[in-house]
Amino acid sequence: MGRTSTTLVTIVVALLSLGIVMLASTSSVKGEASFGDPQFFLKRQLAWLVVGIVIAPMIARFDYHWWQKLFIPMTLLSIALLALVFVPPIGVKLSGSSRWLRLFPSNLQFQPSEFAKFSVVIALSSWMARIGSRCQNFKEGLVFPVTGLAIVLGLLIMEPDFGTTLLVGVVGIMIMFAGGTRIGYLFIAGMLGVCGFVLAVMQDSLRMTRVLAFLMPDKYPKTAYHLAQSKIAFIEGGWMGAGLGNSLQKQRYLPEAHTDFILAIIGEELGLLATCGVVVLFIAFLMCGMIIALKAPDRFGKLLAFGLTVTIGLQAAINIGVVTGCLPTKGLPLPFISYGGSSLVMTVVAVSVLLNIAEHWGHGRVDNHTRPIKDSGHWF
Repeated sequence: MGRTSTTLVTIVVALLSLGIVMLASTSSVKGEASFGDPQFFLKRQLAWLVVGIVIAPMIARFDYHWWQKLFIPMTLLSIALLALVFVPPIGVKLSGSSRWLRLFPSNLQFQPSEFAKFSVVIALSSWMARIGSRCQNFKEGLVFPVTGLAIVLGLLIMEPDFGTTLLVGVVGIMIMFAGGTRIGYLFIAGMLGVCGFVLAVMQDSLRMTRVLAFLMPDKYPKTAYHLAQSKIAFIEGGWMGAGLGNSLQKQRYLPEAHTDFILAIIGEELGLLATCGVVVLFIAFLMCGMIIALKAPDRFGKLLAFGLTVTIGLQAAINIGVVTGCLPTKGLPLPFISYGGSSLVMTVVAVSVLLNIAEHWGHGRVDNHTRPIKDSGHWF
């Protein structure tokens, strides 16, 4: 294992370890109140983590070129799973959103949008690598990939899941840009997407109120409650924190403290230095992923590593932006740390794929189906 891969694994292990420790501290109050078990959420997260640990070595040894051959069935499966969330009793509707599938006969739930993030990166990377120089054409470089992307985004926004819709849409455009689609085409598609997204937000009273509360928190104190309590947590934590387990905000003052707003509890219990440490770890993760993308031996490997890295990095940036009050409230978990089995497993899978890409070029080895890119125009 090369230095970059070792560093990447170290970063991920550090984030996962912090996530388990903070989940044990943060979720105990809600677990006791809702299920009579303070370790309810921790046990479930550990079960999903075991699943991730079991499959991670297999994915890391699975030649990443096979993902290119599987992108069509994966895309169709992703679309089918996203559609099934609207079909009871398989689909589960919570808090007005249809985002989960019930795994029979257990009570566990799976969030298809997490698989959709992964499959979109696979599909777009495969397509852009396959068409090569034809990416400059309007039909191959824009119409076909945007059509497929729009189907997934349409299903996501119908759930509704505006945060994931935004994330997947931005990542898709970035992969197309890295793949060589003309900037003018992407600009037009991006503007149309932004207009459609804004229109959808305006038609949804809850999301529109969140935006207004972000802009005018004094006028919408009830909707801005999450953000206000999150800021209080950071203020109470100071530089060094109140101590592990000593958070006041997790005592049901800050809703969803164990999921979307877990970083605020990290700031309260461990302090600003720990919060900055988390940010540094994600920046280091982003750098490792980009190094792997740059050193990948072929076009597909570069795009795949780029897409997976940007997906995790951008999701982390959005979550941090929401928790610190820089962005309107969105339901995106902090990768590796927030509670959520589907997110945890799929991020571990993404990292495993990155490790496999790094392994193909880590020792200068070029196999029969990998051809190095010689023209500098394909380097990011």
